[in-house]
Parts: sequence; C-alpha cells; structure tokens
Amino acid sequence: MHNHIEEILFSREKIEERVKELGQQITKDYEGKPLTCVCLLKGGVFFMSDLLKEIDLPLTIDFMDVSSYGSGTASSGEVRILKDLSHSIKGRDVLIVEDIVDTGLTLKEVIELLKTREANSVEVITFLSKEARREEEIKIKYYGFQIDDYFVVGYGLDFDEEYRNLPYIGYLKEEMYK
Repeated sequence: MHNHIEEILFSREKIEERVKELGQQITKDYEGKPLTCVCLLKGGVFFMSDLLKEIDLPLTIDFMDVSSYGSGTASSGEVRILKDLSHSIKGRDVLIVEDIVDTGLTLKEVIELLKTREANSVEVITFLSKEARREEEIKIKYYGFQIDDYFVVGYGLDFDEEYRNLPYIGYLKEEMYK
C-alpha cells in the first residue's frame, strides 16, 4: 500500500512532535476544568489515542460516529449521526477531536448538536485543516497542520476505508481514487 502514495506529507516523527505540542497546550488551557474529549470516528481515533497520552489532566472520553462522505473523496453534504455520545456532557468542557476539517459541514452539525446539551464549552481540535475547501465558518481552537486541497490518507484518514493504518500522512496517487 505504500506504493499507492505519491508523496509523504508528514512523517511519523513530525506527527509525534506536533501531537506532543498540542497535548502540552491543552494541558495548560484546561487545567482545573472538567474536560471531555469527544472523538469523531473513525479517522479521529489514531489522533485522539496519541493526543490523550500527551494531556496531563484528568479527563473523560466519548465517541461519535458521524458521516458525510460515503465511499467518495468529497463531502456529500448530507450529515448522518451513526453513533451518538454514551454519556452526558452537561457542565463539562468538550473538546471535539477530528482527523480533518474539510468543508466544515459535518463539524458544524456536530458542534450545534453538542451546544444544545448544556456543555460549559464546545471547542475543536483537528489534526489537519483544509481551508481551501471550507464551506462553513468553523472556529478551530487547535490544529496540527494546514494542508492544501489534495486527497490525503494515513494516520486515521482513509479512502474507502483503506490506508488508515499508514503511520504517516501522504498524498494518495490520483489513479487510486479516480
């Protein structure tokens, strides 16, 4: 599968370094606050797993499975909640952990939903931000890296459910998804 990658954008080492920096910042910002990290499945699992090891605070975790992609490479615009939270977030500070913010359509829906549940705050951390494709104005408190409008895979990001297990972020060769 490595031969399906056009170019490695972020190496394992660069990812580890950036995740550590983000964890340290979150530790400072949320000290003394009741933090819940909500991972958006499936892509966010890799990022959240590494990130939580770098946050030196008591916190809780939960998961949501939300989709707007199907098997394509672009957001369909139709947001579906496949799995909702298992626990209440009332009175807690919520940090949504996302793999990539592309159009912002899916994330906008999730933020609006969680804000109705009486959380102290709802903020976003995304590993990758692709502003060139943004259709909704989304406030992202933390991000790993900004990227151009290329289709990337690895470190949780997939194409048709494959490539998530690559230990780096890379550009997928166009012939793999066209």
